[in-house]
Amino acid sequence: MTRREIVASSLALSATAGAAASPPRAGRLKQSVSRWCYQNIPLDKLCEAAARMGLQGIDLLQPDEYDVPRRHGLRCTMGYAADIMTIPNGLNRRENHDAIEKAFRVGIPQAAKAGVPNVIAFSGNRKGMSDEEGAANAVIGLNRVKRIAEDHGVTICIELLNSKVDHADYMADHTAWGVRVAEQVGSPRVKLLYDIYHMQIMEGDLIATIRKNIKWLGHFHTGGVPGRHNLDDTQEVNWHAVARSVADLGFDGYFAHEFVPTGDPLTALAQAVRTCTV
Repeated sequence: MTRREIVASSLALSATAGAAASPPRAGRLKQSVSRWCYQNIPLDKLCEAAARMGLQGIDLLQPDEYDVPRRHGLRCTMGYAADIMTIPNGLNRRENHDAIEKAFRVGIPQAAKAGVPNVIAFSGNRKGMSDEEGAANAVIGLNRVKRIAEDHGVTICIELLNSKVDHADYMADHTAWGVRVAEQVGSPRVKLLYDIYHMQIMEGDLIATIRKNIKWLGHFHTGGVPGRHNLDDTQEVNWHAVARSVADLGFDGYFAHEFVPTGDPLTALAQAVRTCTV
């Protein structure tokens, strides 16, 4: 066993100490839910409801919240480990790299200790920069921090977002840009957060794109199109088919619901879980 494996193993054992038993999984996918979409529900109550539905975790928590899901047999499935990095200000600018590395040197070990498998990252906005230059810069920045992620068994996930509706000028707005960066970094601990809502707006062709690039996809987000609301018949994505395709590929990461519910929020979440149970 290598030093890296020993560190990751010991951190995993530490993270499971004192945790409640995990609830039965809903289907083949490990589904979770994003915290920010349910801000009016206390986190403990959201965890209780999520566990009853067969969800495996809560997405997008701050470090001081990491332990809350464990009380309910869940885990934080995606954490914030570098708040210095924001959607408009990220990896595509070399002047940000020192601060990002400094933050990850603290945030990634912290995530690993709490059993958090993924931390989020952003490309940043173009602000006149070419996609080629931004990708090259992102590779440089990720090469500086990939060993930290590898040593601690945590995956850095660069989120793909749409620049058409929600995040004007965001650079990682197409799958190809993210895949180019991930391929050049060449680490099993640097992948993409494939947000299906955002990529449906920018590209469509979801299932074929996922199949082609699954090696580089570390995490998924859902959200109805248009509007980022419930996964129901008011929107255009066939969620059951998408979920089945992801499961058929043997994907072992998390499939996290990140939509703003209309109507009763927990009823909407339960419906989404059923729709994506395959």
